[in-house]
Amino acid sequence: MGDAVLWGVVAATPLFVGAVLALLRTWPPRWLGIVLGFGAGALMASIAFELWEEGLDLAGPIPLVVGVALGALSYYIADRILDARARKAKSAAGGGQLAVGALLDGIPEQLVLGIGLASGEPVSVALVVAILVSNLPESIGSAADLLQGGMAKSRVLLLWAGVAVVCALATVAGFALASVTGDGFRSAASGFAAGALLVMLVDSMVPEAQSKAKESTGLATVLGFALAAGLALAS
Repeated sequence: MGDAVLWGVVAATPLFVGAVLALLRTWPPRWLGIVLGFGAGALMASIAFELWEEGLDLAGPIPLVVGVALGALSYYIADRILDARARKAKSAAGGGQLAVGALLDGIPEQLVLGIGLASGEPVSVALVVAILVSNLPESIGSAADLLQGGMAKSRVLLLWAGVAVVCALATVAGFALASVTGDGFRSAASGFAAGALLVMLVDSMVPEAQSKAKESTGLATVLGFALAAGLALAS
């Protein structure tokens, strides 16, 4: 259980650190777009080389595809709710959408991490760095957007601290549930994270990056993908 707590905190900490970095300085829109594009590429690599590949290897296509559909639908519904609330408040929902995406990705991803730890699977340094590469830009972009939208600094920190704590606890929950879950559950959980991320990338993160970084978005995205893919393959 101690390992689950340790690795849960390590994996979730970049989410909070990114919010702190957004508070420490004002990020120019172009740089913020580049950071978001880089993070989007890293998340694409995570979907392709970790979530999808691992889910397919664990239990085949059926649990994985069911998880993808549920994850995509969950993010879509949460996104529509955020949009409706933003219209009422006459504000932008971009930062909140990225936070929801991080939550819907982080919970199942870290559940799987906890189950793997309980099964005796080692955690590689490359995997930890890959998590950092994908989570940090996501939280920086979201926190910066929320601050620009007028949210108080204390509320932004509290929001991302909450996301990080919930994701860390998911690792502990996965460790505790390992004895009553099978490969089908792990596959579906990986698919859920992949589905939520795919919708978030297409609907929120990539358009946000493109609007800020313009022609630099594609290059930043490819660099993020290449780095995260290399780390995933190394692990």
